Order: sequence, then structure tokens, then C-alpha cells
Amino acid sequence: MKQAFITGITGQDGAYLARLLLEKGYTVHGGMRRTSQPGLTNLHRLGIVRDVTLHEFDLTEMTGIFRIIRDVEMDEFYNLAAQSFVGTSWNLPLYTSDANAMAVARILDTLRTLRPQTRFYQASTSEMFGLVQDAPQRETTRFHPRSPYGVAKVFGHYMTMNYRESFGLHASSGILFNHESPLRGKEFVTRKITHALAKLARGGTDPVVLGNLNASRDWGFAGDYVEGMWRMLQQDEAGDYVLATGVTTTIRDFVGHVAEALGMTLDWTGTGLEETATDIKTGKCVATVSAKFFRPAEVEILTGDAGKARGKLGWAPTVDIRTLAEMMAKADYDALA
Repeated sequence: MKQAFITGITGQDGAYLARLLLEKGYTVHGGMRRTSQPGLTNLHRLGIVRDVTLHEFDLTEMTGIFRIIRDVEMDEFYNLAAQSFVGTSWNLPLYTSDANAMAVARILDTLRTLRPQTRFYQASTSEMFGLVQDAPQRETTRFHPRSPYGVAKVFGHYMTMNYRESFGLHASSGILFNHESPLRGKEFVTRKITHALAKLARGGTDPVVLGNLNASRDWGFAGDYVEGMWRMLQQDEAGDYVLATGVTTTIRDFVGHVAEALGMTLDWTGTGLEETATDIKTGKCVATVSAKFFRPAEVEILTGDAGKARGKLGWAPTVDIRTLAEMMAKADYDALA
């Protein structure tokens, strides 16, 4: 029976990965911060909270990382924890750098010292591409991050590569494009949209307030993407892989998909900060725009090429954007009953 340790086990990806590994017969340990939000909610929602062993874990505390890796038997280590909200990274650039960059070095060097046979997965991100240099983006595309979050993730990505090449660790990075689910935190734009529109569909009156409606992302289902993470660590040789759908959708169109799933028909009027969406059936204002939700440096479009993952891992996404929007919208609608 294999044993795995997952940092960020209470988050969206951590919870889905824990469930996947349990289904595959693993013993699963997970690290969570004392102040972790939303607590154990995601593990409860997936019905696995009693099946995993939880440990207090802080990415910024070297002594704690050392003790965990020393004391917990682990065949695989998945580093999913991070300061994960891009918008917050401009307000907390030093903490973001410590948690998303330096923590990767702490973990890798401790594994090299204590458990060099443990296979390691690093959660890299499409935000590393930032001001994109090629379209679509693949493993060989040059990085140009546009946020402290993206910059810190580039450090973690290259550190993972360096420990693989310098010390022979089985260390892989998944360059994951945006992936969502009903477990996504409400501070992320997709869940912010589905939750707000579900409340409107239940009789509410407050529109969702958004930033750049033209920003385009490659969105997939988180449940698909954790399968890719696991497959990376089953390979004979470690490597870096893009996981993506190859389909790009604007924020505006995602709002439309969610609205359609909830029985709304939208009429968009105005431009720029004056743009609004109204439900034709009810006359309710559904979406507005505010300058405070624009980023200091925008990432306008991201589209991934997962050809390497398809070919070497046998991985492919199974949920398209409309199905994803419907899944999330209906989950929020039902939760408000």
C-alpha cells in the first residue's frame, strides 16, 4: 500500500486528489495550516474526512517541514499548498514569495536529505506564462509572469527542475491551466460568478461585480486535473507537463454559460466600466464592472497545449466549459435551497 502526503489537502485540488488516491488504495496524509479556510469543508463534501490523516503544516516553517518529512512515511509528496489567489499577491508579495517560492526549496532540500526516493509533485501554473510569448502555451514556452504570484511560481518550477537534474530526485511539475469545480473558493472569479448568479436565481437582487470581462482563460475541471498529477508520479522518469483543455473562454462568456444553466437570458449593454448584463426575463441586473477588480498588470489570454500529457501520460480532460459552468452553477443553486 502506497503512502502519500498532500500539502493543501483542504483546498479544491487537495481534496479531489486525496479522494483519487484513496480510491487507488493509498494511505493519505495531508498538511493544513491552523487557520486554513474553508477548514475541513471540502473533505466533508467528498465524504473522506475520516479517511485521511491530517497534520499541522506551514509552508513558511522549516522546522515543521523537516519534522513532517522525517516522521511520516511517504512514497509520494504532492505540494499543492500556496498563497493561491493572484489578486492578493500584489498586497502580500513577500508572503507570497515565501509560501510559493522558498517553501518549494525547503521541501525539496528536506526530501533530498531525508527521503530521496520519495516522488515529488510541484503545482506550477499557467500564470507563469503571463504576457504570453506563444499561442498556445506548452512546456517549452518562455515564461513572462505578470504578478508576484506568477513570479514566485516560476521560482518553484525551476527549483523543482534543478533538484531533478542536480540530485536525481523524481520531481515533476504540473503546469496547470485554470481548473475549477463546486469546491472552488468564492474568492476565485468562476465561483464568485456561479454563487452570485445562483443567489439571483433564488430571488436575490445583488449583481456580481467583476473586473476585466475580456480576460480569457483555459478552464477545465479540477477532478480531471488531479488525475494528471497522479499520472506524472507514476512515470519511470520525472518531467514537466502542461494540463489544459486547449479551449479559451472570456469572463463575459463564462457569465453567459452560468446564466444559461440557471435559466437566464442575458442582454449585455455598455462598454468598459459601464458594461452591464441584464436578465431579459426578470429585468434584474446580473453583472456590472468595477475598476477595483482590474489587476495592476493584466494577463489577457491563456490557452494550453496538453499534447505532451496526452501522448506520454494518456491524460485528457473530460469536462467542457459549458458542462463545468452548469456543474458549478447547479451546485451553488442547490446549496442555497
